[in-house]
Amino acid sequence: MQLDLNKLKKRSSYPFETIAVALSFSPRCLPVLAEAKRLSTLLNASLILIHIGSKTSDKEKMLDDLMDEVGIDDNKSRIIWMEGEPVETILKLCKLHIVDLLIIGALVKENFVKFYIGSIARKISRKAKCSVLLLTNPTEHPLDYKKFVINGIDNPKTIHTISTAFYLAKHLQVKDINIVNETEIIGLDAAPTFENVDAETKKSQKSFAANEEKVLQSIIEKNITADLSITIKNIKGKPGYAISKFAKDNKADLLIINSPDVQLSFVDRIFTHDIEYILADLPCNLLIIHSRV
Repeated sequence: MQLDLNKLKKRSSYPFETIAVALSFSPRCLPVLAEAKRLSTLLNASLILIHIGSKTSDKEKMLDDLMDEVGIDDNKSRIIWMEGEPVETILKLCKLHIVDLLIIGALVKENFVKFYIGSIARKISRKAKCSVLLLTNPTEHPLDYKKFVINGIDNPKTIHTISTAFYLAKHLQVKDINIVNETEIIGLDAAPTFENVDAETKKSQKSFAANEEKVLQSIIEKNITADLSITIKNIKGKPGYAISKFAKDNKADLLIINSPDVQLSFVDRIFTHDIEYILADLPCNLLIIHSRV
């Protein structure tokens, strides 16, 4: 099967028509599989099960038993066994099969309070050309999501992220949504970096921001219903760290953010990129939206 890149270019970030789940046969394999099955059912999506490693009779038997226990229909799912370097192989398979959402289970630290992701999941989160869902506490009997926290930062990707979040909220019947805009106060040591921005550039940035805000308001107005609570919050703090803390303090079920920018600015190279703060200590389930813009 040959990859048709034209199917990926400008492809909408939603709906999630094809969901893939990366399986490692760890003790958390069953709950991760259960969560993937639930989402694929609610979103009416096809499900692909991916295992990077050797295919053995023992593994096949184990996976068959897990699928039976979760209730995954063989006719509505595919299993892919492939050996190779995990990150590049998973990324290639997701492109090849036009995956819209990749699900990965996060790891839990010994105190059962903090969640983190290993190096493989971290690299996939940075490089994937599809949206990625990191599950912190999957269960064999998945609980309903009740509260979303969505990034509202000034970025062209944000509109796509928020639109995708509303699509997901509708199908998961989530009623409580917080759109959070982080404002960072740059320290004096970084001030010279911004002194050379000319007046025309500043004017263009303000115009772009005003247009983005109008589009955002339009999206919100289209999605407001009597039983839906949408709150826009402005918080100050280090981007990534601030929204992560907000999600944790407000007991969010899902934090939804933009995918990291491929081309990092000079400032991004100096300071830790915002997504790294979140990946270092996941506050809850994390959905990284890849908008393909």
